[in-house]
Parts: sequence; structure tokens; C-alpha cells
Amino acid sequence: MSSVNKPRLRFWQIWNMSVGFFGIQIGFALQNANVSRIFQTLGASIEQIPLLWLAAPVTGLLVQPIVGYLSDRTWHPYWGRRRPFFFVGSLLAAVALIVMPNTQAVWQAAVMLWILDASINISMEPFRAFVGDMLPSAQRTLGFAMQTFFIGLGAVLGSQLPYLMTHWGGISNAVIDAQVPLSVKYAFYVGALCFFAAVSWTVFTTREYPPEDLSAWRHQKQQTRGLIRSLVEISRGIVHMPKTMLQLAVVQFFTWIAFFAMWIYTTPAVAQQVYHTTDAQTQAFQDAGDWVGVLFSVYNGVSAFLAFLLPVIARRIRRTRTHLLALAIGGIGLSSIFFIQDRWLLLIPMLAIGLAWASTLTMPYAILAGALPPEKMGFYMGVFNFFIVIPQIVAALILGVLIQVFFDNQSIYAMLLGGGSMLIAAVMNLWVRDEDDVPMGVKTGALATSTVGGGLPGNAA
Repeated sequence: MSSVNKPRLRFWQIWNMSVGFFGIQIGFALQNANVSRIFQTLGASIEQIPLLWLAAPVTGLLVQPIVGYLSDRTWHPYWGRRRPFFFVGSLLAAVALIVMPNTQAVWQAAVMLWILDASINISMEPFRAFVGDMLPSAQRTLGFAMQTFFIGLGAVLGSQLPYLMTHWGGISNAVIDAQVPLSVKYAFYVGALCFFAAVSWTVFTTREYPPEDLSAWRHQKQQTRGLIRSLVEISRGIVHMPKTMLQLAVVQFFTWIAFFAMWIYTTPAVAQQVYHTTDAQTQAFQDAGDWVGVLFSVYNGVSAFLAFLLPVIARRIRRTRTHLLALAIGGIGLSSIFFIQDRWLLLIPMLAIGLAWASTLTMPYAILAGALPPEKMGFYMGVFNFFIVIPQIVAALILGVLIQVFFDNQSIYAMLLGGGSMLIAAVMNLWVRDEDDVPMGVKTGALATSTVGGGLPGNAA
């Protein structure tokens, strides 16, 4: 069904189709806030942490375009196009969340990170295409904002779960025999249940539109069947990606270096700078890990709150300018962590980072969705994630060397590097062209012209 023919959905329909992201982000939040902690608890050194984290972006690089390509070519009268991937991915991710904190050695935890991240990506990647599939152009910013709202809520809960287990549930966060604390294990168990339940809610409350011309779609699917032909088509699609996508790629590159640096190094940085320890076996280090979960829940909570404010701002000053402003504020906030030595004051930069995170999860996708042909929505959303995972791979390969060689293994310097990278990303928005994005009340003839399939004049490949 083309963009111009899609009916506007009611608020609660958009709500139901977005609930799954609540569970997905609980899984990601548990991973982002606790993986470095788990690795170090099991004996990994600070120099090894970035390389161990390579599992996350590499699995995304491999899984996302493949899942996107396959979901574009899937249709079932009951399960639809994207929902089979939601469901299978959530089931696999729930199992991985249960197993990961019970690993006994660093290499086992690394293997489980590969499995966990791949499973989460199977669920997550088609969700981005889901908005493009289901909503007309006028509602897409709201659709991605709704996803951002649930991402924020899920991340608040997921990030705080270990802290809540200890301080509300009375479950010990002490390290015994170099094994992951009980509070972290129980947090992952709760996360597994929430992940599967939330994704199942979306799967069983939402129905998808069939391909506009089902017989033509089946013929196209037959023509593209076969591994070699599929790989050729994937390669051709990457080469001929829309110009808007290339412009956003530069913004994404520097943005995700910043966030990856924060996820990897905030726990050891806070432990060293605020709790004055680098020993992962100590109570102080585990307390630092709990507090980082609280900090991460703050920036995610802010992102959930701002998710519905961003579309209002974007209608007035354009989406690209909104994203520029949000990333600039976030970069300043991330850099400021370097200067703070009080745990409570660390809450302040999290407010700024929350704004940047909300915009990162909303604006690039809202800008991109209108530039993509509907029959390749899932594929191009998967390819777009290259520009999330490639910078993370780069960061994993170079951050450890930079911190070790130039900063004497002081993790706090990663906050400065990340903040600087986010400021560069903000500036790069000046070169992003989004002709569908105009201030409120302003229209031009070119922009008022609708194009079948959601393509934008000057943006489509």
C-alpha cells in the first residue's frame, strides 16, 4: 500500500504497534549498562573491554540487512511481514538474557553477547520498517516518536533493574568467587520476561497491510530467490542508496561513536573518578555499576518525556535543525562528565544526553523514511544500521588503544572523546537535505507534490 493511500491510524493503534520496543529496550539497557561490569567481574582487563564489545556491532552489521531483506520478502496471512521476526527474535533474546549472567568465564560471556545482540537485532530491525509500512508520511514522525517513548520507558526500567534488586528487593550485589552478583542475575531474568511479553503484545494486537499487488509481489519474490541473486540485489541496493541516506550516514557515524564510548566506559570511569576504585571485585565497583544504571535510566527517562516534544519543535524549526540542536546539547553534556566527581551531579549531564538520545532515535528515521521505496523499506532500514554499527566497530578498535596509550588507562577521557564526536555529528546536520521537512505554515510547490511510495523529490535513489 503506497504512502498516499495509507489511512491515518488512531493513537492507540500506534501505541500498540510500538509497545514491543519497550521490551526490546529493556534488553538493550541491561546489555549497555551491565556488559562491561560483567566482563570485568569475570576477570577482563580494561584494555580488553572494547574488543569484547565488538560482538554487538558486528552482529548488527551481519544481521540487520539480512533480516531487513528477508522481512521485505515475507508475507503470511496471519503473521504478516515483520511480526514473525519480532516474535522469533524476542524468544531467542529472552533465552540469551537468562543465560548470560550465569556464564562462568569471560569467553562465555563474550559468546552470549554475540547471541544476545543478534537476537535483539532480529526483533528490532523490522520495527523501524514497521512504521514506514503502517503509517502515512504525515504520521511517521509521531510513529518514530512513539517508539522513542517506549524505548525510553524500557531503558529506564532495564537500566535500574540491578539497582532496584539491591536497594528495594534486598538482593545482594556482592561478588562471590568472581561470579556475577545475584542482583544482576535476577535483573536479567525479569528483563527476559518483559522482553518477550512486550513484543508479544505488538505481535498479537497489530495487523499488517498486505503488499499492494500481491501477485506482482510474489512474482518479484520468485525472481529474487537464490543466494547469489539475493546478494547481488543487496549489493546493488547499497550502491544506489538515496542521497539523504548518505548525508545522514555521516551524522550517524559520529553520533554512535559517542554513544558507544559512553556505554563501554561509563562504569569504569565512574568507578575510578567517583568511587575511587578500578578493582571489579570490590563492593565500591559494584556500587558504581548500580549507580551507572541509575544514570542511564535518567537519560532514557528524559528521552521518553521528550519524544513527543521533538515533533512539535521539528514542525517549527525543521527536523534537521532540531537534530543539530539536540546533538550539540548532548555533546556538551557528555563532555562535562569529565569534570564531575560527585555522583549526584552526574545526573545533570544525563539530562542533556537524554535530549540527544531522543533525537537520535527519532529524527534520522523520520527524515529517512520518506526517501525510501516501500518495497525496500526493511532492506534500507537494515542498511541504514550499517552507519550505527560501523562506527561502533571503529570505536571498539581504537578507543582502547587511545585510552591506554595517550590517557594512561583513565576511562574518564572516553567521555571527552565521545562528547567531541557528538559535537561533530551536530555540525554535520548542516549538510542533510530533507525536502519534506519544512517549518510550520511553509509550503512550496515541490514539497506539496505527493509521490507514490513515499519518495521525496530530489531524495529518492
